[in-house]
Amino acid sequence: MARKKRIIEEVDIIDIADRGHSIGKTTEGEIVIVMDQAVPGDKIDLIYTKKKKGLKHGLVERYVHFSSYRVDARCDHFGTCGGCKWQHFDYTQQLHHKENSVRQSIRRIAKDDEEKVESILGAEDLYNYRNKLEYSFASKRWLTIEEIQSGKNFDHERGLGFHISGAFDKVLNIEQCHLQDDYSNTIRNTLRDLAAVHNWSYYDIRNHKGLLRNVVVRNSSLEQWMVIIIYGSDDLKKIEEVNTALQAALPQVDSWHYMINLKANSSTSDLESVHISGPTHIEEKLGDIVYRISPKSFFQTHSKQAKVLYDTAVELAELKGEELVYDLYTGTGSIALYVAQACRQVVGIEVIPEAIQDAVLNAERNEISNTTFLVGDVKDVLDPSFEKTHGKPDVVITDPPRAGMHKDVVETLLTLESPKIVYISCNPSTQARDILLLKEKYDLQKVVPVDMFPHTSHIESVSLLTLR
Repeated sequence: MARKKRIIEEVDIIDIADRGHSIGKTTEGEIVIVMDQAVPGDKIDLIYTKKKKGLKHGLVERYVHFSSYRVDARCDHFGTCGGCKWQHFDYTQQLHHKENSVRQSIRRIAKDDEEKVESILGAEDLYNYRNKLEYSFASKRWLTIEEIQSGKNFDHERGLGFHISGAFDKVLNIEQCHLQDDYSNTIRNTLRDLAAVHNWSYYDIRNHKGLLRNVVVRNSSLEQWMVIIIYGSDDLKKIEEVNTALQAALPQVDSWHYMINLKANSSTSDLESVHISGPTHIEEKLGDIVYRISPKSFFQTHSKQAKVLYDTAVELAELKGEELVYDLYTGTGSIALYVAQACRQVVGIEVIPEAIQDAVLNAERNEISNTTFLVGDVKDVLDPSFEKTHGKPDVVITDPPRAGMHKDVVETLLTLESPKIVYISCNPSTQARDILLLKEKYDLQKVVPVDMFPHTSHIESVSLLTLR
């Protein structure tokens, strides 16, 4: 017997949530999580599907009426791809709700005054803003509802594009993506066409076999392009065939590389990158600093907003020229080099050796001599003896991953007692958690949200804490 649908009628959508979800409120005042494309201002009937952490979750059964903040999505793949979940939501409203999410984190988690959160800094470029995209190959592609209902046989159709959430073994075939310069579409579609002509196999993630596994496309505002092909086979003859054909078909690409991944997981951080031809790297410029970007380099994916982010950090730090700055989680030294011209010395710490190599080369490229870069996990390197070796910091800049800072790092910062901490975060919740811990000795002065990722729920924020 089919299970009867559990419908909650006339739910008002009042806010956005993580992962493109939205927050609804029932006529009884109960808060629910809506897991598909509803936006604030919509009124819906909800299919209740599960309960998680005390909250009901569900999907839209019917729109009672649409929000006045809805706009037409530009992308033909919108609604299926899942990569730009707020593309149908007015950008001004996106910014409003993102700023509000930072305010809520400061109030609820950091237990501080939300008025310390300043107005969000929005992006000028809402499309074609990314400087890096990774596409996946799949031996079986994701089918749309219309294709399934057509009754046609698509068993042998392959996919090159993006993984669908919840479908690890299938990929949505992408014809045009608006996240990166259009030449990225040319690269991907040319690769698809050549694979069809030469019958190159696509990766089968269930059986872990197939030649073409992933392709990473990087570019910069200096109009330089890099392509990294990840192969799922070590057939060097086939790899050479693909490399040769692609270089001939795509002369605009400057830097060519490949990796071979025979593992079950798709991580490339532990793989050897093989340089094929052209320069070994491409370059990006933010302000006066030129950055060398290698195949595995981390760099903010929205270059224009990265400058806004770094300018905000410099403004909050109020550097006078004589400071010693610690840059925690320095990556390729992007922030360290950006602030080096405004202080006496910068010491950067990063766990990835290749990133530190890039940081050192970037310093040399820009003739910057007042930086020191160290390899290691911040929680291990930043121990009590660190200050004795490198000096007491006047400013600490920290830009940790989404999980935030390890508790040992927070404890060390409390011991160091640097006069200022500038905390850059891509996760307002973990930032607020760490701020609460640091409030043992620090006062939160201000928080500035920066939108790095239009049409998504992701948000960066920069906070300033001063020692009491």
